Amino acid sequence: MYESNTLPEQVKQYFSARATLVAIGLKVSQMKLFEPITEKVKIAQKKVKFSPTEKLLDGFIGILAGAHGLVEINKRVRADPALQLAFGRKGCAEQSVVQDTLDACSAQNVAQMHEAMNEIYRQHSQGYRHNYTRQWQLLDIDLTGRPCGRKAAFASKGYFAHQRNRRGRQVGYVLATAYEEIVVERLFAGKTQLTTALQPLLEAAEQTLALDEAKRQRTIVRLDAGGGSLAQVNWLLSRGYQYHGKDYSTARAQNLAESVTQWVTDPTQPDRQVGWVTLEPQEYCRPVKRIAVRCRKKNGQWGVGVVLSTLSAQTVLDLTGQPLNHNQDPTAVLLAYVYFYDQRGGGVEIEIKEDKQGLGTTKRNKKRFEAQQIVLQLEALAHNTLVWARAWLTPTCSKVATFGLKRLIRDVLHFNGLILLDHTARIYQIVLNQADPLARELGTGLAVLLAQQHVALTLGQT
Repeated sequence: MYESNTLPEQVKQYFSARATLVAIGLKVSQMKLFEPITEKVKIAQKKVKFSPTEKLLDGFIGILAGAHGLVEINKRVRADPALQLAFGRKGCAEQSVVQDTLDACSAQNVAQMHEAMNEIYRQHSQGYRHNYTRQWQLLDIDLTGRPCGRKAAFASKGYFAHQRNRRGRQVGYVLATAYEEIVVERLFAGKTQLTTALQPLLEAAEQTLALDEAKRQRTIVRLDAGGGSLAQVNWLLSRGYQYHGKDYSTARAQNLAESVTQWVTDPTQPDRQVGWVTLEPQEYCRPVKRIAVRCRKKNGQWGVGVVLSTLSAQTVLDLTGQPLNHNQDPTAVLLAYVYFYDQRGGGVEIEIKEDKQGLGTTKRNKKRFEAQQIVLQLEALAHNTLVWARAWLTPTCSKVATFGLKRLIRDVLHFNGLILLDHTARIYQIVLNQADPLARELGTGLAVLLAQQHVALTLGQT
């Protein structure tokens, strides 16, 4: 095993392949983003050269640097002294040492990590500062499969897209959709379904967002059919939430669809028809509207589902960006309920996809369940940090606003540059490669970002 590297004091400049991430790292350090983890997470491991939380920080930096496996820390972080300095590190632990620290984590450490993540989210997120009196808070909740080896703790056969008989675990997301921020992310056994995971996920989100009764009444929970069982929907309604999602039962959906008196063809999808369910929803503890949706399958038969919603017509028209005068058009209102459910595809589903492609979440698996839970929290923090960084840069670099996580890491954070240090080993100037097509716009945005720290950012040939 290699010894952990430290920075030689005589070096006054470094070349970095991630000069823009160095700039982001300076901002993150100035925000003291990682401080709650340092203060709260106490891992029972002896400190030799670096503390356990410093090694967790090395793992976090590696994820931001594009490492799709913790083994890449040596290549992406340990070999980049300027990047270490930017995040307040004077060295980087060897990847196997980081792995040992994760393996040393206990269930108590996981609870401490969740508490620290709550504090970080409350301090820095837009979702926590959401104005509930002015607009709805939209929470999308979903599960996604995370395949892993059969010897991993709680790995079992379950649903993993396009991978029959695969073993793995499930990851639950609660997303503040308007801000693209992960509110809560939790790990479950491979057989877990959303009906089982919904309550612990939402209860954790309630704690993170400090959702009292008034806030819950202004919060929309949107789910796919996996969370739409009668018991779960009634639990949500009893808590005061607004609900919009599919009914869990296929048999019940078929029966309800038979009560539709008039089907309307969706103009955007000719093979799909929608119609109001005319039967009274007596099984729910609060009034709900029910819309049957049927789509033509390849064999020519209809596949049927039912959308449940507590939202008013005016609300769904507003949420789908349609004129409010469409309130008098029954067809427009009917389709608005269905379109609002369709928007899940641009919410939690796309964020899960971006995590898999940009952060490589499916490639980073630990055998111990507690270790995997800590990794999960580092990934969620990396996701939110990238979302916040995009917001910092968007005012001066409009192109970045349309970038997903993959392009942010690939095109924005991987930027050749020269990092200059003063006699105290403090970064005082970053020189970006002016040949990069994003150099001018990003340079302007990063210069504004670093102005308070008295770090100059210029363009040059590197």
